[in-house]
Amino acid sequence: MRDRILTLLLFLAGIALLFAPPLAGGQTFTPTRFAVTVEGLPKGPAVLLLPGLASSQSVFDAEAKLLVPSYRLYRVQVAGFAGAPAAGNAAGNVLPGLVDELHQYIVANHLHPAVIGHSLGGLLGLMLADAHPEDVQKLLIVDTLPFYALVFNPYATVDSMKPQGLAMRDQFIKAPDKDFAAGAAQSSNALVNDAAAKYLVTAMATSSDRTVFAEAMYEDLTTDMRPRLASIKTPATLLYPYDAKFQGADPVGVDTMYKSAYAAMPNLTLHRIDNSRHFIMYDQPAVFDAQVQAFLNK
Repeated sequence: MRDRILTLLLFLAGIALLFAPPLAGGQTFTPTRFAVTVEGLPKGPAVLLLPGLASSQSVFDAEAKLLVPSYRLYRVQVAGFAGAPAAGNAAGNVLPGLVDELHQYIVANHLHPAVIGHSLGGLLGLMLADAHPEDVQKLLIVDTLPFYALVFNPYATVDSMKPQGLAMRDQFIKAPDKDFAAGAAQSSNALVNDAAAKYLVTAMATSSDRTVFAEAMYEDLTTDMRPRLASIKTPATLLYPYDAKFQGADPVGVDTMYKSAYAAMPNLTLHRIDNSRHFIMYDQPAVFDAQVQAFLNK
């Protein structure tokens, strides 16, 4: 009789556990604004890789091959970029939506990753470290300005950029496919030196969801993180490129732009990568790997 009662109690306990809400330690989260490829050493240190505007997670392919023996990689593919379905990003508010879901993903998976972000991914890393400093162990920013509009106008403000940004957003959305593809190919010449990589960069842009791409570009242009930099205490490294053929023989202006833009951010180390354009991982893969390894080993 006692055994029957014990069996019944165990059965009822199992039913209760089956229908009970998950505990904090076992919570799950399925993002709608990005997908994640997880690979590498199962118990290795976590590294979160964030690609840039219109980019695929494949921009980190070469680096990932070098990291998988020692690290657990979480490679993000933003919805709507590089052929991925628009999914949750079709609703707009792309950047804040991504930051919110990245936070939820990190918490649900009990991560405290080193974050590596290229371009728009670097901005997302900054926003994440600002909004949720407990999420980011350290941050590697790859050619990102805290206010992208500085590239066009050193005196730009969010308010001054909104009309221009809205016009650009609408123009991108309405442009015929042929014209958009031609513009993407032309832009790739300014973004990367490597010939094969130019084709890849163009293909990623032209296969992106046009509305998501245009909205993310607009939000990037009108997001100014400079007032928040002083409060971001996360240890960080910034890599920025310099190409004399493209930017002139004197790198002082390039150095000044990045150093002044990030002047208020503590715990930041800056490294200029020569003979490279925006996609440092394509133009200087060995140098990029050395910088990534140095960052992860700090």
